[in-house]
Amino acid sequence: MNWLTRFFTKNNSSENKEVMKKYLIVGLGNIGAEYVNTRHNIGFKVLDYVAQKESLSFETAKLGAVTEYSVKGRKLILLKPNTYMNLSGKAVKYWMEKENIAKENILVITDDLNLPFGTIRIKAKGSDGGHNGLKNIQLLLNTSEYPRFRFGISDEFKKGQQVDYVLGEWYEAEKVTLMERFVIAKEIIESFALAGLANTMNSFNGK
Repeated sequence: MNWLTRFFTKNNSSENKEVMKKYLIVGLGNIGAEYVNTRHNIGFKVLDYVAQKESLSFETAKLGAVTEYSVKGRKLILLKPNTYMNLSGKAVKYWMEKENIAKENILVITDDLNLPFGTIRIKAKGSDGGHNGLKNIQLLLNTSEYPRFRFGISDEFKKGQQVDYVLGEWYEAEKVTLMERFVIAKEIIESFALAGLANTMNSFNGK
């Protein structure tokens, strides 16, 4: 029986009566082999790194690929929506409602053109900044007040080439830096669940 089967199987035994506090960690990206290593898929790549380090396997579920692990009494549900970027909100809303997770306990990981490459910015709320994934999440949740983890991809592209840049692959020099950023990203995710948003912002913004 894999974890997803267990995840959906109700167990009413007394040892499972205490509900573990849950967090929904959403990595934004586009499905399909052509998008795997693109800048726009940094959310997927961060969660893939976490899954690798925790020896987890993603399972296909409704509206996304999902896995989970626990850290010191906190359950972290990792979600990679399979709706394509522009409809990310459908997956976020579904899993929030299914798992009864408040918006304060979700963390959305996304790329950000307005930040220098590798820069980390964690915020409690904010505009969509022109990002279609965030725009759809805000629309379906009917709020812009949810935690997000923005990963800078810079805006080093010529006029009219934004789409090609965002959907382009990382430069070789960037790939080296990405690995150290992934280590920090995993620390951020776990700090969010264990220490809270404010402490995580203080510890990691600008790092």
